[in-house]
Formats: sequence, C-alpha cells, structure tokens
Amino acid sequence: MSETLRRGLAGQLVGTLRERILTGEIPSGTRINEVEVARELGISRGPLREAIRQLVSEGLLVHVPNKGAVVFEAGVAEVEALFELRSALETAAARLAAGRRDRKDVTALRRACEQSRKLMTGGRRFAHRSSLDFHRALLDAARSPRIAEQVERVHQQITVLRSLHNVPASHTEASMADHEQLAEAVAEGLADRAAEVMARHLDRVRAQMIAHMAEQ
Repeated sequence: MSETLRRGLAGQLVGTLRERILTGEIPSGTRINEVEVARELGISRGPLREAIRQLVSEGLLVHVPNKGAVVFEAGVAEVEALFELRSALETAAARLAAGRRDRKDVTALRRACEQSRKLMTGGRRFAHRSSLDFHRALLDAARSPRIAEQVERVHQQITVLRSLHNVPASHTEASMADHEQLAEAVAEGLADRAAEVMARHLDRVRAQMIAHMAEQ
C-alpha cells in the first residue's frame, strides 16, 4: 500500500472511530482491541494504529500502559474541571461571536437550531451531531482558532461521557431553547447576553451530568 493510500485510509478510520465513540457505540472506558477492529473493518493494523494515535491526540482515546488505547472516561471531579474550562472558553467565544459574526454565521447558527427542532419533532433524541454543529458554528463566528481548538477537545470528551446517559426530554428542550437564545443574541450583537446564556447553558448541562453520575 502506498503512503498516500495508507494516510487516506487512516483518515477515514479516524472519522469512523470518532463517530462510534461520540455516539456511545464504543462506550467510555472501552479498550480498543486492534485485532478485532482490524478484522471487523477488513483493514491492516498499520492505518488503524495511525487513526488511534490521532484520536489519542484529540483526547477521545487515552493510552494506558499494558492495556493500550482506551476510550476517555472521567469521574465527577474531572467532569467539574472540564466544565470549568469549557465555560471559560465558550463564554469568551460567545462574546467574540456577537462582535464578529456575519450573515453566514447567523444563518449557520439558526440552521443548526432548526435541525435540532426537526429531530426532536420527529421523535429522535437530541443527537450529539446537532449540538456539535451548533457549537462549531458559534466558534466559527468567534474567529478564534485557538479557542476553537481547545473547545473542540473538551466538547468531544464531554460528549463521550454524556453518551452513557439517558438525557430527559425536558433537558433536551431546555438545551434547544438555550441554543435559540444564543443564536439570537449573537445575531443582534449582544455580547453580554450571549455570554450569560452560554454560562447558564453549560452550568445546567454540568448539573444534569453530575446528577446522573451520582445516581449511578
């Protein structure tokens, strides 16, 4: 296999494994068995190892000595720390987005909100993809690649942990309402309002996650 083909295959594997991890198909705490995954996907272990290294660098997988790659997992204290970091970064991003957004950014934010509503109306649970799409649109509007890079890592790790939870419909509705309020605050250039809604949104998500972990 040529170097170009091998790298291309590794890139495809990163997307496949990332999606399985974010949706909870490969749950938090699971060890990645290279032999089984390679057999299942009909590939060699070389490209798979490259994909695993990429996901380790993203924080979705963690290398554990004598065990190999394991899907990110965390206890209550680390979840609290993740949300402290995410809140600091995303409230700043919300402020920046309100001052830097353009028409395309506003359209993307509103479209992400509409897509979430369609999924909910169709009886589907609030998909992680809808949430990621909204927050990425907000980060795009903020025009801060450094903040976006850090938020992406933390957001994905939180998504992995949330995939284990049964999120109540009332919480889903509240999240969609938060997103819609954020979209309008950014559209209207209300930086303080955008930061306030983001902080409230993340605090509620954190509380819901911690409560669920306590029940377990």
